[in-house]
Amino acid sequence: MIERGLSYADLRISPGDVYVQMGYGDAVPDDVIHAETLGMLDTVSRILRPRFCFFVTSGTLDEEGMTLESAGRNFGIGRIIARQLRDAGRYAFFVATAGMEFERLQESLKEEGDMVKVFIADAVGSVIAEKAADRMEESLEELLAPYAWSHTNRFSPGYCGWHVSEQRDLFSLFPVEKPCGVSLTSSSLMVPIKSVSGVIGLGENVRKIEYTCGLCDFKQCYKRRKPIQNL
Repeated sequence: MIERGLSYADLRISPGDVYVQMGYGDAVPDDVIHAETLGMLDTVSRILRPRFCFFVTSGTLDEEGMTLESAGRNFGIGRIIARQLRDAGRYAFFVATAGMEFERLQESLKEEGDMVKVFIADAVGSVIAEKAADRMEESLEELLAPYAWSHTNRFSPGYCGWHVSEQRDLFSLFPVEKPCGVSLTSSSLMVPIKSVSGVIGLGENVRKIEYTCGLCDFKQCYKRRKPIQNL
C-alpha cells in the first residue's frame, strides 16, 4: 500500500474551487463571502494534514451482473461503473481524507454557531478531500507510467448505483484497520467526514472521461456542480 501525507500547498486550492463547490459556478460571491472564504483558507492552511493511500490488486468484473470481485469481496457496482471498468486489467482501491485536524475545526465552528463559516468550511472540506484524491491519481499515474497504462475515473460507494453500505467491504481490503486514519460509522459513513474512497480501473485500453451525469439520476452528486442561481 502506498500512503502519503500532503501539505496545504500540495493541494493547489484556489478560492474559485471553493466557489464552484458552494454553487456559484464561475461567479464570484459578494465581498463578505469572499473575505470569509479567504480567511477560512488561511486558517485551514495552518492546521491541515490531508492524506491519501491506495493499493493495486487484481479483480474479476462481471459487466452483465454489474459486479466486481476482488480478494473474496463482491461489490455490486452498478451498470454505470461496470461499463467504465470493462477494459481494466487491474484495480486501485483508495482512500483520501482532509484529516482529523480539519474535522475538529468543523466541529468547533458548529459549536460557535456561525452558520456562514460552517457553510464555507463545509465547501472547503469537500474541495480538500477531492484535491487529495487528485494528488492520489497523480501518484497512481507515476506508478503506471513505465507500463504505458492508463486509468479510469474514480468511483465511490454511494454514487453511480454503488450502494454506500459496501464501504465496509471496501475498507476490509486494506492491510490496516483505518486507512489514512479514516474509520467507518455503523451506517458506513466515513470519519473524518471529508474523505473519499473508491476504486479506479487500470489498463492499456481504459481511459478517463468526463463524468457521464446524463446517465445518473443522483441529483445531489458533487460532480454536477450547478451554479447557485439555478439551485
